[in-house]
Amino acid sequence: MKNITVVGAGTMGNGIAHVCAQHGFKVTLVDLQEKFLENAIANITKNLERQVSKSILTETEKENTLNNIQTSTDLKATAAQSDMIIEVVSENMAVKENIFKIIDSVAPEHAIIASNTSSISITKLASFTNRPDKVIGMHFMNPVPVMKLIEVIRGYATSDETTNIIMEISRKLSKVPVEVNDYPGFVANRILMPMINEAIYTLYEGVGGVEEIDTVMKLGMAHPMGPLQLADFIGLDVCLAIMNVLYDGFKNPKYAPCPLLVNMVTAGKLGVKSGEGFYVHTKGSKELIVAPSFLK
Repeated sequence: MKNITVVGAGTMGNGIAHVCAQHGFKVTLVDLQEKFLENAIANITKNLERQVSKSILTETEKENTLNNIQTSTDLKATAAQSDMIIEVVSENMAVKENIFKIIDSVAPEHAIIASNTSSISITKLASFTNRPDKVIGMHFMNPVPVMKLIEVIRGYATSDETTNIIMEISRKLSKVPVEVNDYPGFVANRILMPMINEAIYTLYEGVGGVEEIDTVMKLGMAHPMGPLQLADFIGLDVCLAIMNVLYDGFKNPKYAPCPLLVNMVTAGKLGVKSGEGFYVHTKGSKELIVAPSFLK
């Protein structure tokens, strides 16, 4: 497993490419447009320079990492030469289905197809291929270069061999892999997202304000970030998509997304990515300012 293709050059995709290249794998980062790839390389370079400034990497290791990454807009040509393909696109089943079918049609017989999905069924994704035993979930955490966990999700047909290979590759990336089974939300988001959704309900019902809710969870429960700030960081659209997966999967009212979350996503208030969610996010500023609509 020397040649890895990462499909999707967004925040998670470029983070995964960064970590794989840093640990000696040859990586091709694929996206639809050159400008997305240029932005990704610029971001990877900036993060590598930060690691050098903190003495985590040497200048030589930074250059070696960048030399291990190439980019392409041709998924078919790239996947045809890959040992492993990691899909890191939006949480949209139709988009993923199309990508998995393309990859499966051209990738070598031995190639493993992994998905960084945070909630979508690995078994369902595997059904789009003729190699369900070689399809697996690799749920990295954001920011990828910093966070140690990889949630390794076995689909119904994922083989022991595939699982063992991915567990070993995860360790080679200096991560801690945790094997879980394929049910809605897996472990991480089945626990995290209902907590975030409940925090939004707590705001929606007027039990507390944005800062009050986050302060209780930070100081009372020792969370490094309050649930509403974390929701902004994840993206409220992503939170809603995951809650919908949980609700559809379990048919249980406790997983119904809060109406406030639905309205905010509809209004385009998505958190950091849109500049406003529960807080106002100004590029380059670390100051937390509660969004005007939530001020008392």
